[in-house]
Amino acid sequence: MSFDPSLLHNNGHTAFANGTGVGIRETGVVEKLLTSYGFIQCSERQARLFFHCSQYNGNLQDLKIGDDVEFEVSLDKRTGKPIAVKLVKIKPEVLPEERISGQVGPDMHASPITKLHGYIHPVVSAIPTHLDGKSAPGQVPTGSVCYERNGEVFYLTYTPDDVERNMHLDTGDRVSFYMETNKHTGAVSARNIVLVKKKQMRCQGVVCATKEAFGFIERGDVVKEIFFHYSEFKGDLEALQAGDDVEFSIKERNGKEVATDVRLLPQGTVIFEDISIEHFEGTVAKVIPKVPSKNQNDPLPGRIGARINFSEKELPFGEKDTKSKVTLLDGDHVRFNISVDRRDKLERATNIEILPDTFQFTKESREMGVIAAMRDGFGFIKCVDRDARMFFHFSEVLEESPLHISDEVEFTVVPDMLSAQRNHAVRIKKLPKGTVSFHVQSEQRFIGQVDREATPASAAANKNVSPSKAKEKDAEEGVIAYEDCGVKLTVPYYIKDLEGAALPQLGDKVEFSISEVKRTGLQSAVSIKILNRTGNSKRLLGFVATLKDNFGFIETANHDQEIFFHYSEMCGDVDNLELGDTVEYTLSKGKGNKVSAEKVTKVAPVNGIGEDVGTTVLLGKVTRPLRSVDPSQTEYQGLIEVTEEGASKGQSYPFGIVSMASKADCLQKGELVKFQLCTVVHTSQKMACHIVPQRRALVESVKDQFGFITYEVGESKKLFFHVKEVQDGLELQTGDEVEFSVILNQRTGKCSACNVRRVSEGPKPVATPRPERLVNRLKSITLDDASAPRLVIVRQPRGPDNSKGFSIERKARQPGVID
Repeated sequence: MSFDPSLLHNNGHTAFANGTGVGIRETGVVEKLLTSYGFIQCSERQARLFFHCSQYNGNLQDLKIGDDVEFEVSLDKRTGKPIAVKLVKIKPEVLPEERISGQVGPDMHASPITKLHGYIHPVVSAIPTHLDGKSAPGQVPTGSVCYERNGEVFYLTYTPDDVERNMHLDTGDRVSFYMETNKHTGAVSARNIVLVKKKQMRCQGVVCATKEAFGFIERGDVVKEIFFHYSEFKGDLEALQAGDDVEFSIKERNGKEVATDVRLLPQGTVIFEDISIEHFEGTVAKVIPKVPSKNQNDPLPGRIGARINFSEKELPFGEKDTKSKVTLLDGDHVRFNISVDRRDKLERATNIEILPDTFQFTKESREMGVIAAMRDGFGFIKCVDRDARMFFHFSEVLEESPLHISDEVEFTVVPDMLSAQRNHAVRIKKLPKGTVSFHVQSEQRFIGQVDREATPASAAANKNVSPSKAKEKDAEEGVIAYEDCGVKLTVPYYIKDLEGAALPQLGDKVEFSISEVKRTGLQSAVSIKILNRTGNSKRLLGFVATLKDNFGFIETANHDQEIFFHYSEMCGDVDNLELGDTVEYTLSKGKGNKVSAEKVTKVAPVNGIGEDVGTTVLLGKVTRPLRSVDPSQTEYQGLIEVTEEGASKGQSYPFGIVSMASKADCLQKGELVKFQLCTVVHTSQKMACHIVPQRRALVESVKDQFGFITYEVGESKKLFFHVKEVQDGLELQTGDEVEFSVILNQRTGKCSACNVRRVSEGPKPVATPRPERLVNRLKSITLDDASAPRLVIVRQPRGPDNSKGFSIERKARQPGVID
């Protein structure tokens, strides 16, 4: 750097002091200062001298590190080393010049060295904040003033003591100052520095709103928003969005402050507040209105009262300060953190969450119910004490775990803010299973008589309703007459409230309890048990013979015919019904005098073939299948003809669904079977039972997960099977002989094989002999034949033990002959 020679003065000593002569005065700078001694760095030579504080002529409190002093050099009598004595502090001279204007420049650490940073205007380098007012031992925090004269730039140092009124200076501030030159060292510095104009600082903030051509920034230095136009944004405008951290400059236009030169900052740079780690508990004193009034200007309208540091405080809060969207009520017991705004030191409550014991404080009226329906973001609750279903939003659920249909809940009912006539559920809390009950059941048991039978609503309304829809409908109520304290009363009942599978009929004597709906007070009979049955009605037993899409057939107790029934007449779940199940039913006549079964009820299994079962196992052939296999025949029963030699050869015996060892097995005409004979109890007729088909056939083909057996079923010449139906997990091959059962899919009418068991393996594939022409060609080839095909070993084979090459010696073999 360069200095103006006209401003420099040399007031120091020109004589050279070697420290050996007594009485010669030198100058230096206090380098180290302790309680009773210190060290001086000589200005005119490379020496560092010890001094004792008793040698200082003046008030020792005024002496500081970096002060210029004048002294004499003497010898220490004990060590013989040179020391400084007769110290006098040198007062710097102020140049009699006018003030010079400058500007605060880049920060510099505590160092007497200054650097030119390319400023066009005079610059001051501010004292670093972390050194302002303090320094390391032996150092004084300094800054530098830069000014321009005659086109040249000059730098002068300054210390905090050189600034008027101890004002803090920042880089770029415009200042005025005096120059002074130390007469002993010749160093020029700035003194009496006065701030002329603060440099315009870059501000930071967060974009809080964006419009079509402009936006607003919430400032980070003051609680205030500032306008900016998109033309002032330096960056990708499409990437700018609310919540982005930005920095900007402030200018005044048309009497209003606006942000200019807006630039993006890394996310998280701007921090408005400090949030306490400690949690506090308090009570909601004022909630945020759901619909703010026109005069509502307070951004933090809510209030929470709490005792903090042994004093009562009321903290404000806003909509964004709650952890969830659950409605807050006056008196709620809550937990929260305290946020302190860095700009105006305003305290507020944030991260507010409702505590589980809050309902003890609010004394609100809580209701219970069950989740009845759920949609995208909302749902409905079936209330215990209300007829209408109650709307709720997912944001009102207190727990973080999701709700499911049929979950039991507790909630508070409040008016809808948009319509006072409508209510909705808020503050929803999940309850343990079994907590919610819609009915109150009496402990007393009553005795009564069925006055009117209950029937399924689907049977009375529409005979063609599918089973799934029939189950959704409630059963039509029946009526039970009884006496209580001498008063004759009646009570309705429903099929779902029966104990056991049997349906009560007109005149039956029953025992029951009375259930009362909490919501409406309506009573009905529950836990109904039949005590005895009158002889007026006749219930019949049968066995399920066929199941179709929405109807089926029941085999009568005599096993000689089948009765049609529609699934709507089934009392219970149709999906639990299987072939051969024992059912109880009542006969009825419909249109065209067609007989059908109604009030079909599944009951405990009954031995349908009787107890008189012969021990002899007979061989026979199916001469007629069941009607479920061949719907074209008029007779329901199938027939089996005895084929083995004996007295009964050629005789035929009927069979039904209960005769089959496997009820799902589908017997075809002409199949061979093993069976026994039994006697039907009601008719004393001989009947085939425990029928086991004797099916053997060959596997035609096996593919990935299925295969086909050469077996004729109806019009098909092949029978499908799945590999999962093969017993013992064996892998079947084409030609294997197997035994199997045939099942008929009642709904599709197609047959397939199951319980497939391999009886014997098929013949192994025989190697096909080589063609004669190839054998002759191989015989004609010699090793010496140059035209013969040759093999080149590319890679030696590797054995199971990781050995290479052939372990068995190769033997000469005759061409065309397979060993």
